[in-house]
Amino acid sequence: MSRSKYFVWPAAFLLLTSASSCDFIEGVFKGGVYVGVFLVVIVIVIIAWLISRARR
Repeated sequence: MSRSKYFVWPAAFLLLTSASSCDFIEGVFKGGVYVGVFLVVIVIVIIAWLISRARR
């Protein structure tokens, strides 16, 4: 096993136990909301681009 694998598990454990579970879940959902909004904007831009291209 490489040294980096020995570092990942203790670091992950420390991260998960240092923050309360509610804070961790809240952060995950906030990140999910921003990613979702970003993807919706990208899809709308692609659809608008396709419509403008079809009119030519």
